[in-house]
Amino acid sequence: MDVERVQTLALRGLNELPAKFIRPTHEQPENSKALEGLTVPVISLAKRHDIVVKEVAEAASEWGFFLITDHGIPASLIEQLQKVGKEFFTLPQEKKEAYANDPANGKFDGYGTKMTKNLDEKVEWIDYFFHITAPPSKVNYEIWPKNPPSYREVNEEYSRAMLRVTDKLLELLSESLGLDKKVLKSHVGGDEIELEMKINMYPPCPQPQLALGVEPHTDMSALTLLVSNDVPGLQLWKDGNWVSVNYLTKAGAIFVHIGDQMEVLSNGKYKSVLHRSLVNKERLRMSWAVFVAPPHEAVIGPLPELLDEQNPAKYSTKTYAEYRHRKFNKIPQ
Repeated sequence: MDVERVQTLALRGLNELPAKFIRPTHEQPENSKALEGLTVPVISLAKRHDIVVKEVAEAASEWGFFLITDHGIPASLIEQLQKVGKEFFTLPQEKKEAYANDPANGKFDGYGTKMTKNLDEKVEWIDYFFHITAPPSKVNYEIWPKNPPSYREVNEEYSRAMLRVTDKLLELLSESLGLDKKVLKSHVGGDEIELEMKINMYPPCPQPQLALGVEPHTDMSALTLLVSNDVPGLQLWKDGNWVSVNYLTKAGAIFVHIGDQMEVLSNGKYKSVLHRSLVNKERLRMSWAVFVAPPHEAVIGPLPELLDEQNPAKYSTKTYAEYRHRKFNKIPQ
């Protein structure tokens, strides 16, 4: 499959963007500027437990997003994760192409670039690498990069750390709903919860004011846990405006996005956050997103414990596979 990679385009030293990357006027960052001076919620997991539960409840319902600090993941591990990911993208192009994915034929794991389905559709200024890291039964090591040699070891260690953080967050989010701390994990798949790693690579862009790295969307996962390099670009939609997230991972924070499945399970108490990613003219931006998702056969709907006559179900119940199919194909849920 012959795909033109964004990284290859960027290395040509273009002065102007190809037309397929130029967003409609109302979507262009120069015409949809973010508010300055708003601070996103930052939650230290080292605080007293009841305070953390309260802060998580507020952030998940008001923002659908927060940053966590004091989460127990060593800064050195995050640095290693970023180092091996960046090294993969510096490999010669033919080495990267050996891992090419093929989403049109259902092969999502591997090295990819989003393509258009029709002539009017715009594309994003991004290349990526995607693979599942948990549970072991779903992991396909064949598609994991062999270079750099430490890629597998570092990503396995990071996946174990992500599982620990996921357990903690699901407990806090359960308690924030007034439920037993194990409730959400059991509904999201228990020990069969899937972790999906997506390395997002946004090369320097000749006209960043006209393009987007990722268009506005919500994540279909239950949660997304993200770290980025030191180039900002993430923006959230809140109260009718875009808000820039300028608090960077150098401080050791992990970005937590509430995803669609968590909004459904909480019957709308928690909000799946609409977000987008901007690009930079001079600097490479990278982020490492871990999607915390139910297994495809899991049945997801509003938690019965949250429903009564005053609070009827606001969402339909369906398998995660059905939800994915509808979201990918833009069919109403």
